[in-house]
Amino acid sequence: QLQLVESGGGLVQPGGSLRLSCTASQSIRSIYAMGWYRQAPGKQRELVARITGVTKTNYTDSVKGRYTITSNNAKNTVYLQMNNLKFEDKDSYFCNYHGGFWGQGTQVTVSS
Repeated sequence: QLQLVESGGGLVQPGGSLRLSCTASQSIRSIYAMGWYRQAPGKQRELVARITGVTKTNYTDSVKGRYTITSNNAKNTVYLQMNNLKFEDKDSYFCNYHGGFWGQGTQVTVSS
């Protein structure tokens, strides 16, 4: 069973940066999408960014220009670079592969 492990969350001030990592326990196929989702308590999980292959990416509007998703297939890892973080970015962030596989989540807190 493939497992996804996220890391890199934490506490940051508004305007700061964090880089999240998601590593798969086994080789993944780049033709299938890997994505980052976020979820606030009591709300639905929403797609933040997704990458398919090496260069095909898409982002939700609220993070365009601030977040960048990349992948390193040799390391079975996808990254989410988050810059200029805002209070509203505070959420639990989850990694997803091929729709059906989820990580346990990592918490991002933006606070002054």
